[in-house]
Amino acid sequence: MANKRDYYEVLGVSKDADEAEIKKAYRKLAMQYHPDKNPDNKEAEEKFKEASEAYEVLSDKDKRQRYDQFGHAGVSSQFGQGGFQWSDFSHFDDFNDIFGSGGFGSIFEGLFGGGFGGARTRQSSNRGQDMQIELSLDLKEIALGTTKKIKIAVKDPCDKCKGTGSEDGQAETCSQCKGTGQVRTVRQSLFGQMQTITECPSCRGEGKIIKNRCSKCRGDGRQDKIKEMEIEIPAGVAEGQYLRRRAQGNIGPRGGTRGDILVLIHEKEDDVFYREGDNIMLDQAISISQAVLGDEITVPTITGQAKMKIPAGTQSGSMFRLRGQGIQGLRSKERADQIVKVTVVTPTRISREETELYQKLREFDRKREMKPGHSFLNRLKNIFS
Repeated sequence: MANKRDYYEVLGVSKDADEAEIKKAYRKLAMQYHPDKNPDNKEAEEKFKEASEAYEVLSDKDKRQRYDQFGHAGVSSQFGQGGFQWSDFSHFDDFNDIFGSGGFGSIFEGLFGGGFGGARTRQSSNRGQDMQIELSLDLKEIALGTTKKIKIAVKDPCDKCKGTGSEDGQAETCSQCKGTGQVRTVRQSLFGQMQTITECPSCRGEGKIIKNRCSKCRGDGRQDKIKEMEIEIPAGVAEGQYLRRRAQGNIGPRGGTRGDILVLIHEKEDDVFYREGDNIMLDQAISISQAVLGDEITVPTITGQAKMKIPAGTQSGSMFRLRGQGIQGLRSKERADQIVKVTVVTPTRISREETELYQKLREFDRKREMKPGHSFLNRLKNIFS
C-alpha cells in the first residue's frame, strides 16, 4: 500500500475536481492505455487498471470521502486481500458514456478470461443486492469498539426448492446461449473488428431455463427470513462512515452469491463529552479558590473517573491532557487523549461571611496592575508547547 500512487495524481486532477472533471480525466487515460490500442503491452494494461481503480474510488462519493480522510487505508476494505480487481469495478455503465454504446469489445476477453461483459452480467444477475443498515453508537462504543447484535430481514435460499427455483430441481440448458449466459455480436469500429458481449435475453444471463417453477418462491429460489447477526464495530469509527460486511447480505437468485451489508455509522450526542478527532473533550467547572490555590479534582472519563491536578494560579480556559483516555484510532492500538478545559465559575449567590472575605480580597486586588493585551491569550496557546 505504501507504493500505491495517489489517486488524484493517477488521474491528473486536483483534489477539488468535480465529477465531470474526474470522468474526463479517466476517459483520456482509458483511451490512451486501452489494451485494444496496446496489444500485448502489460504496462499499458496495468496503467489502464490503475486508472480504473482511481476512477472507482474518486467517482463514488462515499469512497472518495473515506479516501480523502484516511488515504488508501480508508478504502482498502472495499477490495479483497489482493487489492483492486476488475470484479470490484462498479461503474460499468460509465463505459457507454466514455467509449460509446459499442464499447471496446476485445478488452473484455483479456481482462476477464471469458468476457468483460460476461463477468458483469453474472455479477449483476447472480449476485444478491447489497443492504444498508444504520447503527447509532455512543462515545464509549466508538472509543473502544463494540459488537452489536441486530435482527435483519434478508433473502435466503428457498426452503422448498433449496434455492434452485425449480419444483423438481431440474433446469434446461438455454438453447440460445448454449448455457454460457452470453451472446456475442461482432461489429466494425475505428479500431477494427470488435466483439460485444451482452446478457442472453432468453435466460437473463443464467445459462439455464426453469420450466417447472417452485410454487413457494415462484422460481426465484429465495425467500425472506429474519436473521440475527453480530456486527463487529472497530474502535475509531466516525459519523457518516460506512463499514462493509462482505457476503452477509441478500443471496442472489437461484444459487447466486451473497451481496454485502453496508453499515452506516451515526454518533450519539453525549451529555458530558464531545469529540474532536480522536480526542475526547470535557468542559470542567472549578471554583475561584481552586483556580487560585490549586487542587486535585476527580473528573469523569468515558470508562470511569480519573484524578487531575489543578495548579495554583490556573486561568479560566486552561486545558489539561489526560493521556490515553480518548478514542482508539481506527488503525491503531493506542488511544488518543482526553482534553479537559476548565472554566473558573464566579458564584452568583454568596453568604454574608463570604461577602466580607471577598471585600477583604478586593483590597489586595486593587494593588494588582491589570492591563489588557495579548499576553493572556498567548499563555493559553502555549499550554501544550
